[in-house]
Amino acid sequence: MTTKDGYLWTPDQGLNTGIPCVGAVRPSQNFDGANCPVVDVIVIGAGYCGLTAARDMCLAGLKVLLLEGRDRIGGRSWSSDIGGYPFEMGGTWIYWGQANVWREIMRYQMHDEIEISQDFREGINQYVQASSHKTQRFSHDEESAIMDSGLRKLFNVDGQLGKRVLPFPHSAEFTSEAVALDQMTAADRISDIEDSLTLNERLGIEAWILVCSGGTLETVSFLELLHWWALSGYSYEGCVNHLARYKFKHGQSAFARKFFEEAVATNNLSYAFNSAVSSVDDTGSLVTVKTRDGQRYKAKRIISTVPLNVLSSVTFNPPLSGGRKTAACVGHNNHIVKVHAEVGDRNLRSYTGISYPQNELFVAFGDGKTPAGNTHIVSFGGQHRHFHPEEDIQVTIKALGSLIPMDIKKIVFHNWSKDEFAKGAWFFPGPGLLSKHLADMRSKQRNIYFSNSDWALGWRSFIDGAIEEGTRAALFVRNDLMKSYSNATSV
Repeated sequence: MTTKDGYLWTPDQGLNTGIPCVGAVRPSQNFDGANCPVVDVIVIGAGYCGLTAARDMCLAGLKVLLLEGRDRIGGRSWSSDIGGYPFEMGGTWIYWGQANVWREIMRYQMHDEIEISQDFREGINQYVQASSHKTQRFSHDEESAIMDSGLRKLFNVDGQLGKRVLPFPHSAEFTSEAVALDQMTAADRISDIEDSLTLNERLGIEAWILVCSGGTLETVSFLELLHWWALSGYSYEGCVNHLARYKFKHGQSAFARKFFEEAVATNNLSYAFNSAVSSVDDTGSLVTVKTRDGQRYKAKRIISTVPLNVLSSVTFNPPLSGGRKTAACVGHNNHIVKVHAEVGDRNLRSYTGISYPQNELFVAFGDGKTPAGNTHIVSFGGQHRHFHPEEDIQVTIKALGSLIPMDIKKIVFHNWSKDEFAKGAWFFPGPGLLSKHLADMRSKQRNIYFSNSDWALGWRSFIDGAIEEGTRAALFVRNDLMKSYSNATSV
């Protein structure tokens, strides 16, 4: 099946929209409003958060309606299926150190369907660092030494590599020291330590920050960078393991289908895809959800998994509460672009490199081998160059070649910044957003539960954070409904 999302370029066919995806859902809906005019819960959004919430509530015996604006499941984490190979369009990497993800992997017995993403056992074994002034080549051991040294300097804000300032990275509590660091930008922190950094360390950590945040050094919170570091065990090796070393052999969409199919098998799940929500009206006894095509659906409770940058696109009545509305208006800063290339040079399997700050794509690495025996390169660009790969594919091809010369067979990508249901990639906040509004974003509003990986306590805007939030929302809604049913029976 094919989704409307994504772009595919080949030399013969040029640039085309819409690519194959096992996460596409056909038929697009199965809801029969005549037989079920009011459901227990409507879940808005079929990303990992919505899928987890819907599945858990279906298993608890609740009648659930899943509404999704796209024609597929997965939200900001989905994979193509081009020539039998999955190119990951969004969230990709998983690790057994991420407890929520690993619980689900074991639930679905997918522990043997994982492979090493960055595999340095074959190929050129080169880290290429191209700056505006010169190009240098290092071994991967030297790369690790540069990055380890630079990141330790970046995060050693307390003489303990951040362990004293952020000892509990899953906590919603902000100490006064953490609040101060949330006001600090990445540029502020680099300015503090610039005299201790070598040029190679500075280039490496600045490119790393831009890949993590998808923003600019001047617009992203240093505290959230420290949060990622703490979740990764306060080490560079931990960051590599958690962020970019392991992935599914058959792609994220194959994993997401497990959640969806388990929910469908309960016979408690109805769904409607291609059903973008326009408004949510909470009257107190029931909640009415209206879609752009004029359909109206009613439920006792709502779980909205709409991402932060999209919340303002939906009309809520009563309106969003003050702190949540402010956070939605501010939004987050991640507008990174992820571009895949299948290339003919097999030696690039073990390539890693940066081309920063002069290139539209500033970080790339070998990410696998395709069935044709070619190398898969994944690259990242972003807001610092205001780059949109579909606007001029020749610019994109040039940007890939500026990383390292490559024989390009195909290019695959999804532009999240122009995606109306995302308006950006994974969540990454600007200064002050978390310390001021994390509690607001996580709060319930009457019969509406707001649940999204953007405000998870742990791996915010990662797959792990989405599952964390979906689990939380399902438990709260189930308990809420069970309590209301019990009160009605006692009366």
